[in-house]
Amino acid sequence: MTYKNLVLSRDSKKPIVWDAFFKTDGQQKPLVIFCHGYKGFKDWGSWDLIAEAFCEAYLFFVKFNFSHNGGTIENPIDFPDLNTFAENNYSKELEDLDDILNHLLSENNAFKNEIDFNHITLIGHSRGGGISIIKASEDSRITKLVTWASVSSFGKRTSTTGDLELWKKNGVKYVLNGRTKQQMPHNYQFYEDFKANEKRLNIELATKKINIPYLIIHAENDPSVLFVEAKNLHSWNLNSQLFKISDSNHVFNALHPWLEKEMPSALQKVVTKSISFIKDSGA
Repeated sequence: MTYKNLVLSRDSKKPIVWDAFFKTDGQQKPLVIFCHGYKGFKDWGSWDLIAEAFCEAYLFFVKFNFSHNGGTIENPIDFPDLNTFAENNYSKELEDLDDILNHLLSENNAFKNEIDFNHITLIGHSRGGGISIIKASEDSRITKLVTWASVSSFGKRTSTTGDLELWKKNGVKYVLNGRTKQQMPHNYQFYEDFKANEKRLNIELATKKINIPYLIIHAENDPSVLFVEAKNLHSWNLNSQLFKISDSNHVFNALHPWLEKEMPSALQKVVTKSISFIKDSGA
């Protein structure tokens, strides 16, 4: 069963749009929550195909848009709301992830009887990997962690990029989206939030705290987040597994839009390895 564009309404906060993919057999299934990356969204490229693959493996798969990713309830694809995008930050993404998890595990979730509350996996891609690492280090409900092409530091992407004084003076800086050609705004509050929560947002410290099974998947030739970042994560938690993908890019050779009926072979390897890891009781 596939449920698209469900809406989690929240008091005094922007709503979260989410999808659920699962077999409606009345059996409780391990919960898998997928976190998209920077300039990403739940319906990007091949993400529906991966959701279907997890569903076929008898997992309860959820993907969602971070509330300030630039999408809207009416149009959750791409970035029609750049004013909201400008107000995003890491703390809001962590709060979003906590709220979607709380909802899925609550009595208000209509699908609660299909979910095994004792088996919860986070999967995060790119920046979403960093968010997932921090969340897994803080929340004892998470039982497994998988990161795809994850960043290993928020600091170097936040405090050392561009002219901080100019950013502060102008109140905003812009990053070009190469696909949509939009100038994506980042208000200075992004940096202020990072500095105010710098210890919590330290991915190295969070990785060292993780004591659950952790799988790191990364393309050896990733041009966006270099493979050395995967090696960093593995070195900080030697109990983790590092799985290398050859001949692939940052999104495992997918693109948006993805018009094929099958996912690219590199992404298929990622999905197959991830499902095996999640279902392995000894992992």
